[in-house]
Amino acid sequence: MTLLVVVLCLLVLLFSGLPVAFSLAGLGTLMLMFKGLPVIMVAQNLHGALDNFILLSVPLFLLMSNILLKGGVGRDLFDAVQSWVGHWPAGVGIAALLSCGIFSAISGSSVATAATVGTVAIPEMTRRGYSRSFTLGLLAAGGTLGILIPPSIPLIVYGVITEESIGKLFLAGIGPGLLLLGLFSAYAIFYSVFTSAHTPSPRVSWAERRTATIRALPSLFLGATMIIGIYSGAFTPTEASAVGAVLALIIVIYPLRTFTWSLFFDAVRKTVATTVVLFLVVIGAKIFGKAVTLYQVPAQVSQLVDTHVSSEWMFLLIVAAILLFIGLFLESLSMLLIMVPVLLPTVLGLQIDVIWFGIFFVILIEIALITPPVGLNLFVIQAVAKTKLATVVRGVTPLIFLMLLSVLLIYLFPAIVTFIPSL
Repeated sequence: MTLLVVVLCLLVLLFSGLPVAFSLAGLGTLMLMFKGLPVIMVAQNLHGALDNFILLSVPLFLLMSNILLKGGVGRDLFDAVQSWVGHWPAGVGIAALLSCGIFSAISGSSVATAATVGTVAIPEMTRRGYSRSFTLGLLAAGGTLGILIPPSIPLIVYGVITEESIGKLFLAGIGPGLLLLGLFSAYAIFYSVFTSAHTPSPRVSWAERRTATIRALPSLFLGATMIIGIYSGAFTPTEASAVGAVLALIIVIYPLRTFTWSLFFDAVRKTVATTVVLFLVVIGAKIFGKAVTLYQVPAQVSQLVDTHVSSEWMFLLIVAAILLFIGLFLESLSMLLIMVPVLLPTVLGLQIDVIWFGIFFVILIEIALITPPVGLNLFVIQAVAKTKLATVVRGVTPLIFLMLLSVLLIYLFPAIVTFIPSL
């Protein structure tokens, strides 16, 4: 009964239009008060929610991605990749997807990936005759790689909640990230073969390839430095974010020479605004999580599962259905902060690999980024393309099914997730 009341109250607050952070914090505070507990617990949880060294990486990764976005790195990256694969079937689309994958490995942000690559790829794909809906759908889905291919901000938060190794989570995201990249590319090639409305890019000379690649080398160096540094143990993910922010600033100052003080302050302002929103949600989720724990909601969920769910696959199917539903009206980080603390005891009870479950969870909340009415990537691509939301939704629908296929594949073949961390 308690579980049902808590869920209904939360849904009422969310559908009333109250921001997610205040819905969680407000409901959590009321629950603590009804329990007769001192309200000072709210202040203690507020401080405790952010008193974590790992969370410092979030604003630093955001600052790095915003500096790169404002500095025009997307154009150099896209031009370099296109010079190598642009003449292939669906070459421009594949170049856009590969650019999303590479930028994801630098920034860790889905919205930044979609905005950066979309700004340069959408005009080029449109000019080559690709349909508007296909182009926008491909870029919106490609942007979701930003929260799966490491470094990933949601994986950092998941690691904080579950107290699992961030490095192992990053390694676990590589296989599924490449799987999604392959599925999206296969879809683009299939589309290219069975439609003839577009024209492929001409094959460029080796001199042009060399020039474009050299221009993109600083960005590739930045990504390689962070990945090698994290996985070799040279620095932690938090230290990697600081190194990345400094290197991003150096890159736009020299050799790109796109740095201006207005660019820098704009990047800082955007980083601060996004960080405040994210951390408010973290604080609200921490207060709400404390309250539901005291009300034994996770224990009730575990009891329900033990009573009515007889197998691991059935539990995962129910979790997937719940996440797909709440993803229609909640953004990805909110879903993670609300659901993981509640589901974790059951995951442990069923002896599901917590690292594997994190990747499973993140792929499903990735889908929330491209499902209406609140899919952030849909609005980013809509704003970049200056078009109707329905056009983006129509183009992204086939890619949603490919993402669901990837969920099925990692369930059937868990080594896709676990093999690299096991090394």
